[in-house]
Amino acid sequence: MRIGVYPGTFDPITRGHTDIVARSLHLFDRLFLAVAPNPRKEPLLSIAHRVELAKIATKEFPHVEVEPFDGLLVKYVRDRGAHAIIRGLRALSDFEHEFQMALLNRKIDEQLETVFLMPSEEFSYLTSSIVKELAMFGGPLEDFVHPEVANKLRQCYTKHP
Repeated sequence: MRIGVYPGTFDPITRGHTDIVARSLHLFDRLFLAVAPNPRKEPLLSIAHRVELAKIATKEFPHVEVEPFDGLLVKYVRDRGAHAIIRGLRALSDFEHEFQMALLNRKIDEQLETVFLMPSEEFSYLTSSIVKELAMFGGPLEDFVHPEVANKLRQCYTKHP
């Protein structure tokens, strides 16, 4: 069985992320979507909320398991019996950091591969930050996130303008 891990903060999960999930399932039999804290970012949503919303956004994909993750990614991947890390690349600017991380992970475990996938062109500009900014200003969200994710974001910004 080919198992992949798609890690990220998913704050919030977007249609770009779910596009990468769909593309990953053409390559892998099973996918773990690993929702992680990021010490370099201050998330809007708690990790529990991000996991909940990621489960909702990926419920149409039966071979995807969403779970929280904290710690060394290579260890998490090994513990899940996975063979690869999936990373989405929207633009050339994403590549430098992702390339460095892929080489670091390979140095730690030479059997581990990183698979870079590009989202559909319609999502190539989409980031969680853009979605949060749209939500903050009351913009339309449904083209960019699952409707339940949109509702949760609206609630966040209604409570904390």
